[in-house]
Amino acid sequence: MSVKTFVMFIRTSTRSFKSHHRAFALAAALFALVPAACDRSQHEEVSHVADTIWVGTWATAQQLVEPRNMPPEPGLSNNTLRQVVHVSLGGDRLRAKFSNAYSSRPITLNAVHIAASAVESAIDPDTDVVLSFNGNPKVTIEPATEVVSDPFQFALTAGSNVTFTIYYGDTSPDVTGHPGSRTTSYIAEGNAVSALDLSEAIQTDHWYTISGIDVQAAGPAAAVVVLGDSITDGRGSGTNKQNRWPDELAQRLRTNAGTERVAVLNQGIGGNCILRDCLGPTAVNRFEHDVLEQSGVRWLIILEGINDIGQVESAEEATALASDLIAAYEQLIDRAHARDIRVYGATMTPFGTSFYDTPERIEAWKTVNKWIRNSGRFDAVIDFDAALRDPENPLRLLPAADTGDHLHPNETGYQMMAKAVNLSLFQNSGE
Repeated sequence: MSVKTFVMFIRTSTRSFKSHHRAFALAAALFALVPAACDRSQHEEVSHVADTIWVGTWATAQQLVEPRNMPPEPGLSNNTLRQVVHVSLGGDRLRAKFSNAYSSRPITLNAVHIAASAVESAIDPDTDVVLSFNGNPKVTIEPATEVVSDPFQFALTAGSNVTFTIYYGDTSPDVTGHPGSRTTSYIAEGNAVSALDLSEAIQTDHWYTISGIDVQAAGPAAAVVVLGDSITDGRGSGTNKQNRWPDELAQRLRTNAGTERVAVLNQGIGGNCILRDCLGPTAVNRFEHDVLEQSGVRWLIILEGINDIGQVESAEEATALASDLIAAYEQLIDRAHARDIRVYGATMTPFGTSFYDTPERIEAWKTVNKWIRNSGRFDAVIDFDAALRDPENPLRLLPAADTGDHLHPNETGYQMMAKAVNLSLFQNSGE
């Protein structure tokens, strides 16, 4: 972006935001994304260890957990938390990631186990592995940091569920996690890290602390990151069904010759925005960690912006916001391309008659979708709008794909989204 273009962008942003403070935050966020000369060796170091390739098989975007989504009593401190995750790629050598990125105080993990899931909170005890961190079973994670376990042997089956069980020491009063897990977790008092079943524990449908799993790939493999909001996070999918549209895409890739070694990393956050202060860190602010720092990433799908559009209050603000979003997309594309990541633009799905529906917001949505389709800036376009719109009223979701709020797809809609993705976009993952 030229200096002149950047200055014009800041001026446009100032008009579309309600305070100079927010305009400054926007400018600072985008300035951080201006492409610079990249040292690719740092990126490659994440993925290559002793001539082998680390690839993410599961990830979830982190945020400061809102008060309504905090861990229920008895809480995390000096207690045990068991969490289930659904992986995409299999392997026999893993490493796991744990985050305290948004908490104000350190947290201590006294012990961490991983095992294959059985039913609900139960584990397969024959698969139970104790994790270590620099050779120690215990680790303290400072605020604004993430830790990675030592590599460990584990027979991970592609498309399976695995269970993290953490026995915490002291924790922070504010918590880092992922509220929209759509998966049940279990909190038990004291040290129950080796329990075969925690069915009597307190249940909560949120994830805390866990942030990713990498596999050491045997042969060609790579990952696609999906950057998005609640539609990617899976609102409208079934709890414990693992049927968000990225899950459905992962299943299609896994059973298709030529893409069976492609992992899918879901970096959606419910209520998230690209530029505006919504839920979780903005997409531009989390892009470095949630996309560029993920292991073995070769592709990126961007499906985000509808929550930014849903905040505008006038036609002038909507016009400015559409321009701001386009400029942000261009910066994200350039930054990903600098790391040799191919970027696929996904059109935003219809929201007519939803709580976001106003004439000026619809016009902004049309403007941005038109740019996604026709600008030529993306390496390919995935047209979710065309896949899910009602032919009788193209501004609305197809009734069969609608949860009923006219904004979020249902389980059928998520299947339709996954089927709308051309799998040839992910062929030859090892090249």
